[in-house]
Amino acid sequence: MTLPADPSDPSSDPASDAERDLSFWLRLDRALAMLRPQRVPLSMLIDGGVVVLAWNVTYLFRLGFERWLSARPSYDGWVLLGIVIAYLAAFAALRVPQGMWRFAGFGDIKRLALACVIAGLGAAVIVLMLQLTAVPRAVLALHPVVTLMGLALARLAYRMLYEHARSRITGSDAEVKRAIVMGAGEAARRLIAGIQHQGWLVLGLLDDDPTKQGARIAGVPVLGPLEAVRDKAVRGAATHIVVAMPAARGAQRRRAFELAATAGLPVLTVPSSAELHTGRAAIERVRDIEPDDLLGREPVQLDEAGIAEALSGKTVLVTGAGGSIGSELCRQLAMYGPARLVLVEQSEFNLYTIEQALSAQFPQLPLVRLVGDVKDYETLRALFAHWRPQVIFHAAAYKHVPLMEEHNAFAALANNTLGTYHAARAAGECGAERFVLISTDKAVNPTNVMGASKRAAERVVSALAKQYAGTRFIAVRFGNVLGSSGSVIPKFKEQIAQGGPVTVTHPDIIRYFMTIPEAARLVLQAAAIGESGQVLVLDMGEPVKIVDLARDMIRLSGHAVDEIAIVYSGLRPGEKLYEELLADADTTLPTPVARLRLAQLRDEDAGAVLAWVQAIRADQRLDDDAVRALLRAVVPEYRPA
Repeated sequence: MTLPADPSDPSSDPASDAERDLSFWLRLDRALAMLRPQRVPLSMLIDGGVVVLAWNVTYLFRLGFERWLSARPSYDGWVLLGIVIAYLAAFAALRVPQGMWRFAGFGDIKRLALACVIAGLGAAVIVLMLQLTAVPRAVLALHPVVTLMGLALARLAYRMLYEHARSRITGSDAEVKRAIVMGAGEAARRLIAGIQHQGWLVLGLLDDDPTKQGARIAGVPVLGPLEAVRDKAVRGAATHIVVAMPAARGAQRRRAFELAATAGLPVLTVPSSAELHTGRAAIERVRDIEPDDLLGREPVQLDEAGIAEALSGKTVLVTGAGGSIGSELCRQLAMYGPARLVLVEQSEFNLYTIEQALSAQFPQLPLVRLVGDVKDYETLRALFAHWRPQVIFHAAAYKHVPLMEEHNAFAALANNTLGTYHAARAAGECGAERFVLISTDKAVNPTNVMGASKRAAERVVSALAKQYAGTRFIAVRFGNVLGSSGSVIPKFKEQIAQGGPVTVTHPDIIRYFMTIPEAARLVLQAAAIGESGQVLVLDMGEPVKIVDLARDMIRLSGHAVDEIAIVYSGLRPGEKLYEELLADADTTLPTPVARLRLAQLRDEDAGAVLAWVQAIRADQRLDDDAVRALLRAVVPEYRPA
């Protein structure tokens, strides 16, 4: 009679059995992985053993069990030693030990067969030449065949074991990914628990804390400090480096990425503390290195109460809501509980995308989705009058410098300058509390149409601030945003994935960079503290050399810098080597927020600026040269490149 399993007995739990089974295969794979750096000497040792075994099997087959030992000549041991040396020499000459047994196939068998023929024939000739007649000729003839069978069976058995272990660990025929994890804190512990069920095997941890050296975290040893990632013996058979330091300061994470890049392996990371805080990622979901990780900047400290007071319970409208900046602004705004979020976007697809993302993440937030173009003043005016937004973020803009420079100058003027005039005027007419223009560092001493059109937009906003005293009109200037549409990061990623080359315009070109979430948070802060007519400047930190950014991305993708070429394509139309955040004659004043400064600009002649706008609105057929002339009239510092 079979008794039912005791549910209180852990050994009777099928889940426990599965865990033990997985644990066994993980330990086996880890052991094999630790041996893999010694693949060449181990292969020679095993193959030599197979040669010896085949020699004895051949004797057994030829002489039978009773005589296979007694009938051998006294010098048989020396003959066998010479044969083993001959085979190993043939293996080495044909690079047999360099082959990976887990991928053994027909090509490897052909190489083994050739080595066995060469070594067997050579050994037989030498034995015959030395007149060692007591060695049976049949043994000399059959030994290469038996040896080949033994070598092939050894590789077949290893491949079967490896593929079975891989299927038990990953649940498919996917490769097992082996990681060295940088960081041995709580994040590493949770990471190990999560990714081992996703086909990952953690070989070891690295941490600078001396108290953790030699310890084991979730059964995985701490192999040394972060610097040890440079040591090939420490990395062993790792296929990836994972940086698991979400709570580390920006400079510490940056150092970890720089060290990881020296390993010559693909580098992944766990989500940052900001991503974990917003719930957009889980610790066990490793991801590729993102632009945010490369900057190593400290988190922005905001006046959360002041922002909430400016936004909570208000109707907030965002133009260009589906763009890279606009969409992140919408996500950040949603966290402050506006009464309604009005999305205005020219692209139907972009509007649909941001609406779907916000609906999934903030299902309780009322959304108004409007297809609209800031160049259409009457429609924009009607939208503002109907929905009565209290806070408006104007993110709609054309921003691609070379594209706007040739054949599209009027498009840049109409969208960036006239579009800003339309949105700002409609905001003043509907009695909005705040209007925030997203501007750019390219508006400072501009050398291109895009920058000049944005500087003209700043002047328009300052002029309207005097006309509509009930609305705060604020402009916020910042530099390049990493990861935004048209930025260098997506382009570099695509070029690296294709094997290069990576194109950089100039070896000395530098840019100020900020991540999209950081820029969006500071824009919200500027909206809360800015006074009407002000231009606020974001602290972009230290400028970044574009070629250094390209080299970092190449290394972090697991390639050596010399594996993927960097090609200099030359500056594009309207592009300059160095961007500025303030014109030479401007000064700045500090604000209560460390990364926001107030630009002191000259007083605007509001009447002249608005008259200039009306003149443009009256003429919609301007060529590129005419647009440049108009922009020079209102932006004296504009010097076309």
